[in-house]
Amino acid sequence: MNTASEDFLLAGGRANITTLPKVSLHDHLDGGLRPQTILELADEIGLELPSDDAEGLATWFADQSDSGSLVEYLKTFDVTIAVMQTEDGLARVAREFVQDLAKDGVIYGEVRWAPEQHLGGGLTLDQVVEAVQDGIDAGIEDVRHAGGRIRIGQLVSAMRHLDRGLEIAHLAVRHRDNGVVGFDIAGPEAGFAPSRMRDAFDYLAAEFFPRTVHAGEADGLDSIRSALIDGRAQRLGHGVRVAQDIFIEREDDESTFVTLGPLAQWVKDREIPLELAPTSNLQTGAVEAWGDELADHPFDVLYQLGFRVTVNTDNRLMSDTSLSQELALLSDAFGYDLADLETFQLNAADAVFLPAEDREELADMISDGFAEA
Repeated sequence: MNTASEDFLLAGGRANITTLPKVSLHDHLDGGLRPQTILELADEIGLELPSDDAEGLATWFADQSDSGSLVEYLKTFDVTIAVMQTEDGLARVAREFVQDLAKDGVIYGEVRWAPEQHLGGGLTLDQVVEAVQDGIDAGIEDVRHAGGRIRIGQLVSAMRHLDRGLEIAHLAVRHRDNGVVGFDIAGPEAGFAPSRMRDAFDYLAAEFFPRTVHAGEADGLDSIRSALIDGRAQRLGHGVRVAQDIFIEREDDESTFVTLGPLAQWVKDREIPLELAPTSNLQTGAVEAWGDELADHPFDVLYQLGFRVTVNTDNRLMSDTSLSQELALLSDAFGYDLADLETFQLNAADAVFLPAEDREELADMISDGFAEA
């Protein structure tokens, strides 16, 4: 997996992005496994894989994911989820997940995953959450022993097509004192609006429990609207298609006029964070309306217009990427310098599902780290 371990040329000079302090908001547990771990866990359960070596398996995931379709992209998770059906498997994956984030300079990460997809081995919902938290705790301790520092929160996701939203919402709140910091809904977006889980979101609001909602990735403005109204979303998972509500006109004299529709204006004015994942957005076709190259991604338009953009990996295995790599790719595509990358990290720090004092501490750590770069 690409860990972006070397310096990158930015608009303002060279910088080792990997060592810069970073915040990860949108990173799926079942999308961040090490290929070697998949091989070993699959061997334990007799699962046949498309390749019998780590390099070949990594290539298969990357090739299979680069389809231009979210539905096809999601099929790769059949493999990763299959090896995450035991307490040991879940704990190992979570532990390594934390280790890998720390190696990439992440100082705070929110790990999202769907407990209801990990019951095939006979575990209960509570047991799988506890197993993942055990792995997270072990990973944090590993990082500490190595002289590093990282903090991790779980985002418990409900699969939008399985109609267990309220049950999963209760699960999340039940574990709010055991590592769970927020709730999400994931899975097929088109045809499964957040309004289907209105009862879950009503319950979460009554419990003052944070919510982020996948919206504006595989579906358009109506999905985002439902996330904000029915889901009371405090952040938008991807949300990239909010750019469909931005209208740019260029006159013959090269003047440019930008008009925001009511939805885009609301998202901008309320500073609702967008959990953008550039490479993943290309792979799933989320930005195909604008083109098929990273330079076509509306990330820069959203940034220049003042939207609260953040940078994320989505699924590090499927996209063969890291947070440092995503930042480097954006810098290459749009000429960003260290000040821009710091802004993206401060945006993320301000959006985390932590108390205000903790968000301020993260922001100070980021500013200090970038000042030393």
